[in-house]
Amino acid sequence: MTARDFQDEAKKKGSPWTLAKGFDTSCPVSSFIPKENIPDPHNCELWCTVNGIAKQRGSTKDMIFDIPTLLSYISNYFTLEAGDVVLTGTPAGVGPVSSGDIIQGGITDVITMSFPVNGSS
Repeated sequence: MTARDFQDEAKKKGSPWTLAKGFDTSCPVSSFIPKENIPDPHNCELWCTVNGIAKQRGSTKDMIFDIPTLLSYISNYFTLEAGDVVLTGTPAGVGPVSSGDIIQGGITDVITMSFPVNGSS
């Protein structure tokens, strides 16, 4: 989730987007998925709907860098520990949501998660 008002202001100032990306409830995640449940992490279809309308669909096979490369690079700067979440971006199709919307997302054939949008858009 991104607070576009904070992001736009930060962009104008050349500031980090921390407030736009790190607010309370900004990063809903599913339950833990054991690696054994993901047959090929380099070919997973990711999807998102808002109120049942498809908004995003992508695959990990289209990532610029593969997962080992990303983790190797990141670990040069941050200590990674079990349970850490690494965020890599999002497929095309971002857009506004409003209070009361229902967002669903998941990894095809692996997991689906669903959550309501609460508060202002």
